[in-house]
Amino acid sequence: MTIEQLYTKCLAEATYYIESNGEAAIIDPLRETQPYLDRASQDGATIKYVFLTHFHADFVSGHVDLAKQTGATIVFGPNANPNFDFYSGIDNEEFSIGDAKLRLLHTPGHTMESSCYLLVDEKDQEKALFTGDTLFIGDVGRPDLAVKSDLTTEDLAGHLFDSLRNKIMVLSDDITIYPAHGAGSACGKNMSKETFDTLGNQKKTNYALDPNLTKDDFISEVTSGLALPPKYFPKNVAMNKGVNAQIDDVLSKGTTALDPTAFAALAKEEDVLVLDTRTPAEYVAGSVPGCWFIGINGGFAPWVGALIENIDQKIIFIASEGREAEVVTRLARVGYDNSLGYLEGGMEAWKEAGFDVDITDSISAKAFEREINSDSVHTPLDVRKDGEFETQHIEGILHFPLSKVHENYKELNSNVTYHIHCAGGYRSLIYASILKMYGIKNVVNIEGGFGAIKKTNIKLTQPVTCSTQS
Repeated sequence: MTIEQLYTKCLAEATYYIESNGEAAIIDPLRETQPYLDRASQDGATIKYVFLTHFHADFVSGHVDLAKQTGATIVFGPNANPNFDFYSGIDNEEFSIGDAKLRLLHTPGHTMESSCYLLVDEKDQEKALFTGDTLFIGDVGRPDLAVKSDLTTEDLAGHLFDSLRNKIMVLSDDITIYPAHGAGSACGKNMSKETFDTLGNQKKTNYALDPNLTKDDFISEVTSGLALPPKYFPKNVAMNKGVNAQIDDVLSKGTTALDPTAFAALAKEEDVLVLDTRTPAEYVAGSVPGCWFIGINGGFAPWVGALIENIDQKIIFIASEGREAEVVTRLARVGYDNSLGYLEGGMEAWKEAGFDVDITDSISAKAFEREINSDSVHTPLDVRKDGEFETQHIEGILHFPLSKVHENYKELNSNVTYHIHCAGGYRSLIYASILKMYGIKNVVNIEGGFGAIKKTNIKLTQPVTCSTQS
């Protein structure tokens, strides 16, 4: 028997491949299906089932395409009602995969259809639990994403408490917990960087599994400190309930090469967004005026989803050579299927064609310190998350989180120069690029962000322990 975790760092998402005696199952697949087809082919296995733990909010799943390509059956737990053919499993139902089997455990709480899958091996031993967003390493799934008119966040948290106590904590401590997400996902608030663990260790270290927590205390704990969910979450849920464009068609359209003249013409269209997906160093050295920076090497897909409010947005982009298909794929993972093409020849071709180039001012933390000491910096901005800012920050600095840039930019003045920092220099450039799009042109990025600032003598608040980030 084979159990393989296929982890995608950009989304902090885990898909699982399970194989036994020539039959395979995929749990929570990403949108692109070829890796799973290749993995099964490597084992000479047939994909028999595609299991979904719930309707995912943070990415678009490839379950429909994978089922079409393999003849596999799509399985959800109770309460699911998608717009495609699927099998509705019931609590404790078992599904054979070769000589092993998966037992469905209905665990409502994160959502009402949420289910875990307990792997029972060829020797009838319970080996692993695939928990989706019900139980993470160090945390549990947030209970505020599936609220309805007759179902509050507190109601869902109560269901989650019951599911954990009655379905999961009663299992053997030796069982391995395999969640759908790790640190960096917005589906929880305090996930560990570890991507699997034993149930026994989680009972010792995960606050949500503390046996001394009353139900009321649990509800209070899991509903506090929750940031607003990214705006694309409900849109991805809707896409996961339906049938979407095939990823190959999205890739074909999105990887259209646009010469500088064609690219410039599209960039002038009001309904077209230009993205620069290259490295921070390449972006600050010169980019297309008015474009947004969201670098492919950072938290690309989650920030696209959080900041591009229209999921049908037409997008053209600048990419590092050879990474054009990767950009389109990662846009499509979160449902942004309307890529129209990329700048052929990159910025060198753009410059050779005689088009204007926008350069972003960027200084080191040491230079920032010198400017502060000379009283030439009056409006620095910290664009980190609330929890990061609360832990420690520059004394007197303004806090303008990147996630709220479309609202908080209105408080800024286009005649003022803003020195902007995040933790490492990635988010600050995103913020700066969007400010420039809004007409606030006088921005300076602090290289290395707060990590570099802490190595200077700039006066900071006293560090505090912060358990969550929002």
